[in-house]
Amino acid sequence: MTRLVRVLLSLSMMLASVASQASVFALPTDGDLVGETIDVTASHDDTLIDLARRYSLGYEEVVNANPGVDPWLPGEGTVVRMPLKRILPDTPHEGIVVNLPEHRLYYYPPVKPGEARVVVTYPVSVGKMDWSTPIGLTKIQAKIKDPTWTPPESVRREHAEHGDILPKVVPAGPDNPLGLYAMRLAIPGGSYMIHGTNRPAGVGMQVTHGCMRLYPEHIEELFKMVAVDTPVRLVNQPQKVGVSDGHLYVEVHPAMETTSGAVVRPDRTTLARLVANTARAKTGTGPVIWETVEAAFGERRGMPVSVATTN
Repeated sequence: MTRLVRVLLSLSMMLASVASQASVFALPTDGDLVGETIDVTASHDDTLIDLARRYSLGYEEVVNANPGVDPWLPGEGTVVRMPLKRILPDTPHEGIVVNLPEHRLYYYPPVKPGEARVVVTYPVSVGKMDWSTPIGLTKIQAKIKDPTWTPPESVRREHAEHGDILPKVVPAGPDNPLGLYAMRLAIPGGSYMIHGTNRPAGVGMQVTHGCMRLYPEHIEELFKMVAVDTPVRLVNQPQKVGVSDGHLYVEVHPAMETTSGAVVRPDRTTLARLVANTARAKTGTGPVIWETVEAAFGERRGMPVSVATTN
């Protein structure tokens, strides 16, 4: 385990009951969930974007968890739910995993024998409707500090239609949309990256041209931890099922907006099958509360909901 990961894990454990940017959790050995959901009280000047960044969350995560709360003026004294508890995606616990509809990146650092495993997780922005982020297994091909950006002609045309004339090459620096750190993925036919941003307010939204965008402080951390050739899994799991502390949970996120017919959308039949299969795999699981499963599916708030008890 790297020194940076050790420091972050220690910070996460020390500040578990207060606001912090720590995003490192001990990897559970007998369950599928990490973190704890907490409620905070907004001050007069807070927006949901402010609170999201303060708690290592993205914009849509906080908005989905707080229906009816004004994102720009929640109001002093308003109780805002911070959805810090989550079910890990159904993937191997190795390398980087990005669950696109969740707008969240998970990193499983390699460890030496005998060391405790951890998962590091960050909110990300992903590709918008006509610029969707591809699904599949790839790897980190290159790491670039202070990257320049060469926008594709299609992107320059799109910006020009809105009166924003982009240069052929955007130099490195604070005004670069890639931020100060970028990691190129080995995806044929395009220049897909995990990178920083000069517009952190957009983190956690579906707004990019296919890349994955992190807060500046998060990409700096991740850049230092991740090695070239680290595997990267880009998955589309809008609904997840897992167990923890004697409970069976479901977690449902809104589907991504896309023109692609290949998009995976939340589906009642698929969710019911996932719940039933997980319940059968756990000897002694109590009756599933299907009304709660249906409510979680309908609300799609992106937070784990207990739907049964387990032994």
